[in-house]
Amino acid sequence: MVSSCHTPASLAFLKSTADCCQLLTQAWMAPPDTLTGFSLEDRNPAIIERMLPFFSWFYDHYFRVSTAGWEHIPKTGKVLLIGSHNGGLAAPDTVMMTYDWLVHFGTGRPAYALMDSRMWRVFPGVARMAAWVGAVRADSQMAVKVLRSDAALLIYPGGVRDVFRPHGLRDRICLFGETGFIKLALMESAPIVPLVSHGAHDTLLILADLYPQLAQLHRRGLPWPLGVDPGAFPIYLGLPWGLGVGPLPNIPLPRPLQIRVCAPITFDRYGPEAAHDSDYIEACYRLVEAAMQRELDDLFARYD
Repeated sequence: MVSSCHTPASLAFLKSTADCCQLLTQAWMAPPDTLTGFSLEDRNPAIIERMLPFFSWFYDHYFRVSTAGWEHIPKTGKVLLIGSHNGGLAAPDTVMMTYDWLVHFGTGRPAYALMDSRMWRVFPGVARMAAWVGAVRADSQMAVKVLRSDAALLIYPGGVRDVFRPHGLRDRICLFGETGFIKLALMESAPIVPLVSHGAHDTLLILADLYPQLAQLHRRGLPWPLGVDPGAFPIYLGLPWGLGVGPLPNIPLPRPLQIRVCAPITFDRYGPEAAHDSDYIEACYRLVEAAMQRELDDLFARYD
């Protein structure tokens, strides 16, 4: 009798885990002027294919993901995916959404995601590996380049403050008034498809964000850790630290995730004039924020 630990699925996962470790080492050792997040050509479908069994195991067995709404994604052309994410630097909802995209559309359909430039300074190996999957610098020129290539672009406007928001705000959409994605959508005539999720907020229990206190100490002369303004400085309960402080890498707890792709949002006006109308930008921002909050409220009503 063949042991269950030697099933084809488990063997594929072990092989893919070894592959991912090898790829991470390769990315870490890559020259610093490569995989910088400034080129769309860094995305590598062949490497992505090697990673898929690894993420498949986490999708099916670790997070037991359920997903709905992928029919809302346009079958072709550019689209702006706007999300709210949770769970610290591991951001399991983001990773599982990326896997979902690859399952639904294959590795051949290009999709990119804006990633904080600080990742290339603090975690260069991880950042370069992410570039293979489609991560590009959180830079306005890169965002325009992606959309003008007729690809999908994933943006989390709330950034590090959103992914490290305290557990008490887990049921709130926190975009922090960042309207850059609205200006981008208006200028490039791109439809917006919101993404929301439930469950990832329980993979890392964030008690509070100490960034305001740290920023005050910095203004008094205390240097930033590693010389980088972290943008958030959480205190949390989670693996592997137990009680952790600061934006450290984490191992997410195994919690079921529910992912929802929302209906597309289009606006009445597009173009440069609309993209420079501050009142219109604010109205569009509130429309997207409210739509995302309604969907998140429904997820919490169903699963919390």
